[in-house]
Amino acid sequence: MAEINSNTTTTHAKFEKAHSENPSATSVNGTNGDTDVTHLHHHEHNHEGDPNGGALFQINVKLPHDPYKMFLTVTSQEQVQDVRQSIVESPGTFQYTCFHLEHNGERINDFIELADVKDLKAGSELVLVEDPYTEREARMHVVRIRELIGAAGDRVDQLHGICAGISLHDTVVAPRNALINDSSAPAHPLVGFEIDAPCSIQTVVPQQQETLPRTLKSISISPWNPPPYHLRQRGHLLYLQVTTNEGEQYQITSTVSGFFVSRSSSNKFDPFPRPAPKNHSAHSLLSLIALISPSFNKAFTELQEANNKKDLLTTFPFQNAIPANPWLVPSSSSPLTQHQPDQTRAQEAYLIGGVDSTETLRDWNEEFQSTRELPRENVQDRVFRERLTSKLFADYNDAAARGAVLVARGEVAPLNPTEGKDAQIFVYNNIFFSFGADGVQTFASEGGDEAARVAVGKDVMGVRAVNQLDIPDLYTPGTVVVDYLGKRIVGQSIVPGIFKQREPGEPQIDYGGVEGREIVTENEAFVSVFERLSKAIHVKKHAVWDKECERHDLEGSIETKGLLGTDGRKYALDMYRITPLDVAWADEVASSDGSGFGKYPHRMAILRLELVEAYRRMKLQEYVKAEVERRKAEPKAQVDEKGEQKGLEQSSVNDLPPQVAEGSVEKTVQTSQEEGGEGQELVDLSNFKFALNPDVCSGQVPQTDEEKREYAQDEEEVRAVCAYLRTKAIPDLIQDLYDNDVGYPMDGQSLSQLLHKRGINVRYLGKVATLAAEKGNRLRALVGLAHQEMVARAFKHITNRCLRHLPSVFAVSCVSHLLNCLLGFQVNENPRPDIDEELKEMYPEGDFSFEKTTPQDLRADIEKQISIRYRYCLPPKWLADLKPLQTLREISLKQGLQLAAKDYIFRKNESKSDDGAAMTNGVNHVNGHNSEEQRKKKKKGGDHALSNGTSPKPTNTFTPDDILNITPVVKDAAPRSALAEEALEAGRISLQQNHKQLGQELILESLSLHEQIYGILHPEVAKMYHQLSMIYFQTNEKDAAVELARKAVIVTERTLGLDSADTILAYLNLSLFEHSMGNTKIALNYVKHALDLWKIIYGPNHPDSITTMNNAAVMLQTLKQYSDSRRWFEASLAVCEDLFGRQSINSATILFQLAQALALDQDSKGAVNRMREAYNIFHSELGPNDRNTKEAESWLEQLTQNAVSIAKHAKDIQNRRLRRFQLTSDVSFGTRPLPQVGRAGAETASNSARSNTRPMGLDSRSIDELLKFIEGADGGSSPQAKQKKRAKAMNPKLRSRAKEAVAA
Repeated sequence: MAEINSNTTTTHAKFEKAHSENPSATSVNGTNGDTDVTHLHHHEHNHEGDPNGGALFQINVKLPHDPYKMFLTVTSQEQVQDVRQSIVESPGTFQYTCFHLEHNGERINDFIELADVKDLKAGSELVLVEDPYTEREARMHVVRIRELIGAAGDRVDQLHGICAGISLHDTVVAPRNALINDSSAPAHPLVGFEIDAPCSIQTVVPQQQETLPRTLKSISISPWNPPPYHLRQRGHLLYLQVTTNEGEQYQITSTVSGFFVSRSSSNKFDPFPRPAPKNHSAHSLLSLIALISPSFNKAFTELQEANNKKDLLTTFPFQNAIPANPWLVPSSSSPLTQHQPDQTRAQEAYLIGGVDSTETLRDWNEEFQSTRELPRENVQDRVFRERLTSKLFADYNDAAARGAVLVARGEVAPLNPTEGKDAQIFVYNNIFFSFGADGVQTFASEGGDEAARVAVGKDVMGVRAVNQLDIPDLYTPGTVVVDYLGKRIVGQSIVPGIFKQREPGEPQIDYGGVEGREIVTENEAFVSVFERLSKAIHVKKHAVWDKECERHDLEGSIETKGLLGTDGRKYALDMYRITPLDVAWADEVASSDGSGFGKYPHRMAILRLELVEAYRRMKLQEYVKAEVERRKAEPKAQVDEKGEQKGLEQSSVNDLPPQVAEGSVEKTVQTSQEEGGEGQELVDLSNFKFALNPDVCSGQVPQTDEEKREYAQDEEEVRAVCAYLRTKAIPDLIQDLYDNDVGYPMDGQSLSQLLHKRGINVRYLGKVATLAAEKGNRLRALVGLAHQEMVARAFKHITNRCLRHLPSVFAVSCVSHLLNCLLGFQVNENPRPDIDEELKEMYPEGDFSFEKTTPQDLRADIEKQISIRYRYCLPPKWLADLKPLQTLREISLKQGLQLAAKDYIFRKNESKSDDGAAMTNGVNHVNGHNSEEQRKKKKKGGDHALSNGTSPKPTNTFTPDDILNITPVVKDAAPRSALAEEALEAGRISLQQNHKQLGQELILESLSLHEQIYGILHPEVAKMYHQLSMIYFQTNEKDAAVELARKAVIVTERTLGLDSADTILAYLNLSLFEHSMGNTKIALNYVKHALDLWKIIYGPNHPDSITTMNNAAVMLQTLKQYSDSRRWFEASLAVCEDLFGRQSINSATILFQLAQALALDQDSKGAVNRMREAYNIFHSELGPNDRNTKEAESWLEQLTQNAVSIAKHAKDIQNRRLRRFQLTSDVSFGTRPLPQVGRAGAETASNSARSNTRPMGLDSRSIDELLKFIEGADGGSSPQAKQKKRAKAMNPKLRSRAKEAVAA
């Protein structure tokens, strides 16, 4: 921590230097439209009186016990509490938790900076002084020691599911020593790997590890706790019970002075010290345990050594993020998840929160708003503010999600029990909860419950956008949306005054629409803050009308409300309509209601902020180009005169929302001026205006003709944006995917992210699928992925409907039955749900309609949902084309399901196999559940054992026992760190301008800021590790690139999931970096794991798998595994031909590489044929003068000459007329890596020819004649036929973009 914080001290200087060298490097991710770099430019650090000047220096800390002294490297900008934390986390000082630090005999405040400690300098000594305990500190000490010595046991957590936040990286690299040191190990990790073989669920299931050393048998709260009144007055705090590994049980008393062994026993209460020599006591419980247990120190040391073998990141606790919950987890009988006895587990709530748990209650709203009001005058202020903000949001999200789970399960009493269930509200842990349903008919005209559910989801997105803008004097409540057991629950911090009953006739809201827009209120206090908000998100000030037809001019949507809290703060509420409605979609669904699609479920279809920003950038580009053209037409004198007065105005640029401001407008302006020629002046942007009316087509009725004209113009502008979405954004995305210009989505989540990044709503999945299908075979994968995503989402809606009013104890029965109807219907055509009828009778009001669902009903319902929600008709054979395992994964992730990791049988023919292992959608049995065991296993609800000589009765694919847990799916409003992103962007720009040292310093600064603000384990930090590793690799600092890529893998696994698309990309990047370092076998191990993950989340033949296969082939060439290398190239070619066609440039590129691989594998005739195919394709597609064509021609000549020489040699031996001669390995191009298309292949070829041991003159015959000679020497067998047979026998299918394949 000390070293990380040190980097912050130089942030301002680096920013200032970058800004001075490149004014255009100013980031637009600023606050409220202010340019943060410029803002920082006016504030300088004051190091006067600081002898260290903000640099690193070392201090020593005097300790009361062994080792008596420790050294720390710190900076003067660190706080004293950071030094405390370093002491607590250091292995030699674990035992200290209750202490303070002194310098020169004076106690130091924990919350001041070291710079403020008088006379503190390098070499100064701080003294650690043990403090007396309070009851709270004693409880925290016990919790800390339990964690430290491994006595905490397993936990059952409502929020964090089974195996939450685990990493498999250490397991993946475990074979590293075997690969390097074991002579009997395979030549490389890909030996025996079948590309199109079924996937194995072992890929995403953690392996059983060695049992950790046990330091104690148990440590818990004693039955004698709490201390009686009279002993509490004498300083007794807690009574503990410890059982050592030797079997001795001790009663321990915790007092204000420390811990000692008492005379109490399980039968006698005597909490006073034992007589000597057994009167053991210590200030720390850890030290006391070491005194009473002879084996403790050894076991504790072994435990630390075992933990140190693991990567620190794999065991580091989560602080600022919710860990990822795997969808496949070990079964309940697995040693990894087996429930262990721990009597202290039930006592942890008391240890953490006290007797009445009031210590954990927080005033969330006051914390949020107080943090927002913290100063932001300099870098240190901003770091502290953003760091505290990140931690606060993480704590709140955690607390709100836990409360929402309890609300959904009926564990919290409502404040209004007489209301209907959907209208009930709750308060738990100072958080206000309500259901995302239309319990009070607010959205009756918009779609009822469906509209309310959508609105709360849009609200949390709007709150996140406002939080990101960070507008002074505008406040938002903490907001979280949780989907759990079919219910959508909103958790909000309690705004002061929101429940206050106002005077009769006085509206509850101070700004915006009230009571369904019938009443509109205005308040001048909100005009300025809403004006700034509207400017940032491009909302136009516009007129609205109340029920009396009275006009009101609002800065935001009529649905966006302003509330003046009793604390005097201005709160923005109901942010679900910060952008206009999708008018074109509304028109389409209105016109297609009678065409068989059905009525769309709600009228809350709005445009995305990303789309609005993309359209604005397009309009700005048009404006700039028009200005440039206008200036060209003006006399030069006028241009010069204006050029002296006008410059680029930043005011209209800086209001971009950070979440959509990826493309800098300044770049657009500069590009336009480059196109305009030299001498062009900067374009004035002050006259460019762009804003939209968010209330267009939402029921507003203008009164006067002028109002109608203005309203019509507003509607026209919104319709233009909608048209841009349909005619530009969506077709451009399809074309980019067709041209291979963007990364191909791997699963539903990556597809949704890709759509959202382009401003495309998920409701357009049907249109995306239609346009992709029109492109033909190349986008077949996208069509299949869109179908799968629509089916998974439709299934989610159906399941939510069934679960919404179903008692929670029947949730697993419901989900398992619906899964059987969708994915297990081939195993059992008529599945029956497994329900305890006696238990069912106890819930007469429960909705058990799911029992009647049949596979036919479910399929029809899914088709109906997709028709209604996506305006799309699935093809007749959609169910047969559906990938069962991948669909199961999508459903599980969307609904928080955690399934037992076993082989699910999706087809009848999978239940029996010759080897006794069922094949389930490419999944081999890994838990011993072979067909024999499945037949013997008795199940409820239609699962029966075999009877004598009779055919087996139908079984079900899923049982309720297979669903081990259901976790909440959380959507939060936490903003990103603007400061960290500014440093990263400034570093990138500096590197682009060849300021390498400054750029690297700024990028390292950004990394430090990311780690400080977010904590180590956070998705944003994983993204930073990934980006930084790429930058280091490009700057040829490979060691740092490998280390950062490894961190990216671990953090991505723990925060985004073991099998997320980001995890696969992280593993593939790490493999490339390891290969560049010469660790090719380790790199191939990572490639193998990534391909195994790919099989699970997508299956075979993903377009991007071509690149991975090419990379693997090149790596195998490095290991001189030429035969295996050619097979991987052939597999890559098979996928490429299937997607792009034989005559594509992509196929030609792989043919070029395959020809080289065949040459290395001594198949000269095959090499010539493949190179000739590549040459012909390049010649026809790119022309004879293209570099690739010439390079292929040069290679073809050399390969042909080489093939002729080999053919002559074979004929001479056969005819026994010439003496034998042996070609050197150089004739077949040696063992050196071969260049790819676009590199200096001709030169390499000529060098190879010159390096032969004896001179070989080029044959004077033409290439066609030489090929005929080679064919004639082959006995009539066609090389092409042989190649086809070889490819058919191999038939591996694998990974995308051949032109990006990695050379060795």
